[in-house]
Amino acid sequence: MARMNFEQESEMERLLINQLTTGNSASGYAQWEYRKDLNSENKLWDNFREILTDKNLSVLDGNPITDQEFEQIKNFISGFNTPYDAGKWLAGENGIYKIILTREDASLGRIPLIVGRRDAVAGGDTVYQVVHQVKRDKAIFEEQDRRFDVTLLINGLPMIQIELKSRRHGYMKAFYQIDKYMREGKYRGIFSTLQMFVISNGSESRYIASSHKMNSKFLIKWVDENNKPVTEYLEFAEDVLSIPAAHNMVLQYSVLDSDKKSVILLRPYQIHAIEAVREASKRQESGYIWHTTGSGKTLTSYKVARNLLQIPAIEKTIFVVDRTDLDQQTTEAFTSYAENDIIDVDETNNTNNLIDRLYSQDQTMIVTTKQKINTMLNRFETWRKADRNIKKIERIRKLKIAFVVDECHRAVSPQQKRKIETFFKSSLWYGFTGTPIFGENKKKTLGDLPATTKGQYGKELHNYTVKEAIDDKAVLGFQVEYKHTLSDETIDDIVKQATGKNPCDLESDEKEKLIPSSVYENQEHMIEVIKSIVNNSRKKLGFDNGVGQTYNAILTTSSIKQAQKYYELFKMLKNGELVDKDREIVQIDEKTKRVLPDFPKVAVTYTVSENEEDSSLNQDKMKESIKDYNAEFGTKWSIENIKAYNADITKRMARKEDYYQLRSNQLDIVIVRDRMLTGFDAPCLSTVFIDRPPQQLYDIIQTFSRTNRLYDRKKTYGQIVTFRTPSIYKKEVDAALLLYSNGGEDFVLAPTFEEAKEEFKKSIDKLRNLAAEPKDALSLKTKEEKKSFAKAFQELDKWFSSIQVYSEYNSEILSVEYQITEKEIVEYYGHYINILEDLKGNGDDEDNSVLDIEYELTSIRTDDVNYEYIISLMQSFIPLASEDISVNNVYSLLSKDDTIMSKVAEEEVFNYVAQPIKEKSREEIDKYINDLSVRNPKLGSVMMQLWFEIQMNASRFENKSVLSVLNDMIEQTIDDTIRKVSDKWFVGYEELKFYLENYREKRDKQVGETQLTNSQSYEAYKRNSSNPLPNKIKYNKKLREEIYPQILRDVILPLRNRR
Repeated sequence: MARMNFEQESEMERLLINQLTTGNSASGYAQWEYRKDLNSENKLWDNFREILTDKNLSVLDGNPITDQEFEQIKNFISGFNTPYDAGKWLAGENGIYKIILTREDASLGRIPLIVGRRDAVAGGDTVYQVVHQVKRDKAIFEEQDRRFDVTLLINGLPMIQIELKSRRHGYMKAFYQIDKYMREGKYRGIFSTLQMFVISNGSESRYIASSHKMNSKFLIKWVDENNKPVTEYLEFAEDVLSIPAAHNMVLQYSVLDSDKKSVILLRPYQIHAIEAVREASKRQESGYIWHTTGSGKTLTSYKVARNLLQIPAIEKTIFVVDRTDLDQQTTEAFTSYAENDIIDVDETNNTNNLIDRLYSQDQTMIVTTKQKINTMLNRFETWRKADRNIKKIERIRKLKIAFVVDECHRAVSPQQKRKIETFFKSSLWYGFTGTPIFGENKKKTLGDLPATTKGQYGKELHNYTVKEAIDDKAVLGFQVEYKHTLSDETIDDIVKQATGKNPCDLESDEKEKLIPSSVYENQEHMIEVIKSIVNNSRKKLGFDNGVGQTYNAILTTSSIKQAQKYYELFKMLKNGELVDKDREIVQIDEKTKRVLPDFPKVAVTYTVSENEEDSSLNQDKMKESIKDYNAEFGTKWSIENIKAYNADITKRMARKEDYYQLRSNQLDIVIVRDRMLTGFDAPCLSTVFIDRPPQQLYDIIQTFSRTNRLYDRKKTYGQIVTFRTPSIYKKEVDAALLLYSNGGEDFVLAPTFEEAKEEFKKSIDKLRNLAAEPKDALSLKTKEEKKSFAKAFQELDKWFSSIQVYSEYNSEILSVEYQITEKEIVEYYGHYINILEDLKGNGDDEDNSVLDIEYELTSIRTDDVNYEYIISLMQSFIPLASEDISVNNVYSLLSKDDTIMSKVAEEEVFNYVAQPIKEKSREEIDKYINDLSVRNPKLGSVMMQLWFEIQMNASRFENKSVLSVLNDMIEQTIDDTIRKVSDKWFVGYEELKFYLENYREKRDKQVGETQLTNSQSYEAYKRNSSNPLPNKIKYNKKLREEIYPQILRDVILPLRNRR
């Protein structure tokens, strides 16, 4: 192969800086000033001091900032513990971020020093500078040659850090470097203000929000307004890092999430949508945004509504949602975003509240429902007739308002919108939808009312379909299974009775059209659906994840009556009273009960009206369902406060609060007709089970999209299972995806089971060709062979994980159908881990693009079940603070990161409660700890100590997690060991701890080695030791020998191995 010449990183830096200083020629703005002289942290501080002084000459009033005062300022800037803390300060007060300085001369008091203005984009006194190869101060742990590639400063403070690698390397190498620097504390001091990182190898570029815990899943690829990728680094710099784009990204298009304490940078499609709306508003035009469901429309619409308020011509923005439960969900999200913003978000609890908000002089964003707006307009009509509050009505009517409408094709009907527009004459409308209504699927409307989204809101301003979202890894694709509870023979009999024709003469969808709906409403069909859900959906519902980490699901039905019937059948199932057509009691599979003894926990929700047919019956049924719900979760809802009940279900299914991470507070399945199928956001929801006729095309996509939010690495697709008319359903789903995926329907869907099987077989053959048997992996010698083996195993893991999710998969025929056993896969896995470690330990810089070193396996369960199972047994000896002892209490004490309950049978759980001190459990714990003490004496000793203390005084640990207590003891033991060595050899404790945490056996020079050496004091050791080593050389050698293997190998690693 011909040797290729790649640009050196230094040349890439030169070209990048040239691009940054010349910028986007079409922008019309001055660009970054190159400051080659600013190449150390001290020089950056001096530069910031100079800029700060120039900005505040009037307030300084001839009294320059003294050295002592600037130390105050440095301490303030350096005091940001996280990028979120820095972001809160940068949000400023009314968009101005400043520092309050206490003057050294007390007579001068305290003064506010303005650092910058968020909205001063390339205007006023905003200073933009680019520096490169900045060397950090030696006070921070680092190797001597650590330098940052390119840094962008706004008003003297680092805001964007760019790390480059040459094209011979993968761009992820730059990410791992940033992650390492973050963990080592290198982004401190003046670099504490960083809000954004950019990584690139020239060909591929990504950006990511700064975080004290970097996660590669949040890397973002830039696309242009037509969703075309922009990855070449100079083109990326022109689009994203020029002025004003870079300023807007970190100071306008960032959001602080107060719940998660994190900085969020908007994705490109969100930015393009915001800018498209802004431009439309300047032209006084309305329009709509087509962004696929699950792509973050709530955040986008928040920023749209917020940025519209920056336009002087707009006095209020009103965000309109469909229902009260979505109103609550949206308001909570908006309030979290707005906590550190310059605007207020007002939730309208009732119509009076809405009127007051509109009448006030405040420039605010209001979140409300169409129902409240309609009630308000009706009230205004009543007031007019009574000649009351006319001035208030007129003032509100004349407001210049921008309406931002979520799920716009259903949140506000054409009639309602026309009524609102008739009142608010000066209104603009911006609709958000994941499923716009086109001419092909337009609705029937009255008179001249618009039948499409374009007709109702105006032209499309920006689109981002599910195809682009999946490609960007913003959402997941869909895995659809079309099931039928009727046999082919039964369907043929129905066809013969209905038509007298030969069934062979009809296509499958023609046959299905002849099946009467009553067939799907009978109990036999519904029981078969329930059996499939509870016994064939463990993989779909993430049972391998462990207790508290399983996914949940929605079952949607054709009617409220059928939803009620399903709920009753699920109750009978759990009570052991459900009998199928063969007169056999339907049992929950032991494999299911072994993981979740209380599965399935089911609720039902539907609209309860008072003036419709069956309303009395529906209310009675709902009262009974709420009663069951209260008994399960200790709530006190009633039919009178059904809104609170529905809101509670919404929160319980979404699991966005820590409270709902506990198994005792979780729901497994919610039965609905239409509720929660639009706008409901629950990343932990993996599956929608559908037992109803196909919906409209836009409703199909809406329903499917409840499942495809990103969650954890094991959730790879949104799961859809239909239980009737499979051929008809497939045609409708294909049509919906064709319409809403921009022609990418094949890209959106997971492979069929047959296709996945074929790929799995291919991956096995590929692995066998490299190593016919697991032991043959030992014969792989060259680096290329090892890379190929690791890549082949990753491919096998991917497809093995994939096929297990399908209902048709049967592990018992694995060896027959695929000529491989699970035992062999585990053995291959063992060799894979060793080979991967060997490849990671190799320090050369060759291209690793053929292999994903950081690939996370999904088919192989790597948890040490025995260890965690024993922890669960020890937990059962800990008394609970509450007298309400139940299986749920046991669950609630288990860490959400544990998988221990997956090995605990139902009867064992209840035994923990009934007999807290069981001899059987005691014997199991004693045996395990004794065995552990043989193979891992250090860990065995700590566990034995804890077990002894529990038996002596269990109440001391009341309501505590055994796992947390044990982890604390382990870390304390490690800390004590490090401190003893530090005291013995007279080396710095912090330096030694850092050195040990970053030690790698194969590395020639260890991270922190220089600092450790500088912290040593041979003279102090010599003075204070009874038998000191005679010279410094032997002292250094002996110290290193004690660090490894005696501390690392014999103490730290065994304690953290957990085996």
